[in-house]
Amino acid sequence: MGSFSVWHWLVVLVIVILVFGTKKLGNIGSDVGKAVKGFKDGMKGDEDKPAAPSAPSQVADKTTIDVDAKEKNKL
Repeated sequence: MGSFSVWHWLVVLVIVILVFGTKKLGNIGSDVGKAVKGFKDGMKGDEDKPAAPSAPSQVADKTTIDVDAKEKNKL
């Protein structure tokens, strides 16, 4: 009585498909896949970054601020 048979799981699957529909279930699956891929890419990106930014080597005077500009990628 503690475990379910294959027929129980098939009935549950049919009810889930009837409630949500195949299109919505497909969208959920693709969204989860994109999230996992983005997480993996984010974890790989941390290894490529330097530990600490380097300090500017020369300063012209006290009123000049030396900064590095970063590009923003538009997706």
